[in-house]
Amino acid sequence: VQLQASGGGLVQAGGSLRLSCAASGRTFSNYAMGWFRQAPGKEREFVARIGRNGIVTSYADSVKGRFTISRDNAKNTVYLQMNSLKPEDTAVYYCAAGAYSSRSGGYDFWGQGTQVTVSS
Repeated sequence: VQLQASGGGLVQAGGSLRLSCAASGRTFSNYAMGWFRQAPGKEREFVARIGRNGIVTSYADSVKGRFTISRDNAKNTVYLQMNSLKPEDTAVYYCAAGAYSSRSGGYDFWGQGTQVTVSS
């Protein structure tokens, strides 16, 4: 499956962004979806995941209560709504398709990443 992430940008602390990840090529609903991020000089880290039917979700502690993952299987798209953004949320955000996992190794397909920059 091919994944195309979009929606990143520059936002002030306390602001919001919504990331989108459009999938094509295979049956989107066959895959759990995840969002990961990687800040400069740091390892890629788990942000959020959602099951194939959109019912089960989980989040990293650092974003819990601020970020919401959702999906629209009719549109082959997964979203990440990010509220109350902090400078430490600055990173390249990646969407991924695969198993319902908080580990990057659980995912078979990755998008190209979209930059999120939060200014203080």
